Amino acid sequence: MKRLFTAFIAMLAVSTLLAGCGQKGPLYLPDESKPAEAQAE
Repeated sequence: MKRLFTAFIAMLAVSTLLAGCGQKGPLYLPDESKPAEAQAE
């Protein structure tokens, strides 16, 4: 039983660490009009 509990805790820790991985930065899409204005300059 203790081995099962240890395995569960290990899997929980690994899944938590993997959930923290991802793209850093803003959580929204940038406006499409800004790049068009930058190219017009």
